[in-house]
Amino acid sequence: MNKQHQLAYVAIKEVSQGKRGALTKLLAVVGVSRQAYYKGLKREETAWEVRDRQLKERIQYWFDFHHQSIGAGNLLVNLQHDESITFEVTYKMVRRVMRELGLRCQIRVKKHSRQKASEQYVQDNVLNQNFDTDAPNKVWLSDSTELRFGPNGEYKIRLSGVLDLYGRLLLAHNLSITETSAAEIEVFQRAFDRVGDVHPLIHTDRGSAYTSGAFNNFLGRYDVIRSMSRPGTPYDNAPMERWWNEFKLRWMERHPMPKTLQELERLVEEGIEYFNHHNRSAQRNGLTPDEYWNEAS
Repeated sequence: MNKQHQLAYVAIKEVSQGKRGALTKLLAVVGVSRQAYYKGLKREETAWEVRDRQLKERIQYWFDFHHQSIGAGNLLVNLQHDESITFEVTYKMVRRVMRELGLRCQIRVKKHSRQKASEQYVQDNVLNQNFDTDAPNKVWLSDSTELRFGPNGEYKIRLSGVLDLYGRLLLAHNLSITETSAAEIEVFQRAFDRVGDVHPLIHTDRGSAYTSGAFNNFLGRYDVIRSMSRPGTPYDNAPMERWWNEFKLRWMERHPMPKTLQELERLVEEGIEYFNHHNRSAQRNGLTPDEYWNEAS
């Protein structure tokens, strides 16, 4: 018996209670005999139906938990860490349930515009799009992105971040009115304060804050290797660009526009907490960035 019949029988039972002749009329409408009706009411779920119902409930839960922004692969990863799922789940099963529930992950790519700024300290592209690293604190990426707040989104602010390439863990972030060398020094100071005595390769674009003398003198105290993207080549910093893209599309745009700076600060903190501590991925063996990073360090 399919789910539609089960729901129909329950509905008939509820509607017909206490109403003379209602049961006979309702059964005639749906074309079901009285014998089949009573048999269907007493029927218990099979083991497969129980597992299927549980799977649908948990897939819907994780899809909503991640703000309808993850696909079958990452849903499978979350289910594999879900203590309430005690049976084996495959990618094919997740795809089937997503189709039945009408769940679709749609992430569009945002366009970025960049204005060329004056350059003071320009470095070579040492990283050279080599985005594979085998340990934490070997490669740090940095960039800033624009966020809006206010009743009509009329106010702008810059969010700067330092991303460890290993596990894509955001080590530090900072909000400032504009992208200045002081703002970037602040976010890197927070990153170094967090991890201690490390000497990573640091890759950025050629924005004025990153090519300033103040910023480069600051990094000089930490004995790091500097690397910069080539002009007009955002893919040179692709993991950082993707992190901002997902942060905006999967978090900021799925929440109401913050009306005040305080609301924006709180939303940003919650979003970074989500991506660092709850965003599981098959590329990290099913771990969150924080778990993957700490497991190695």
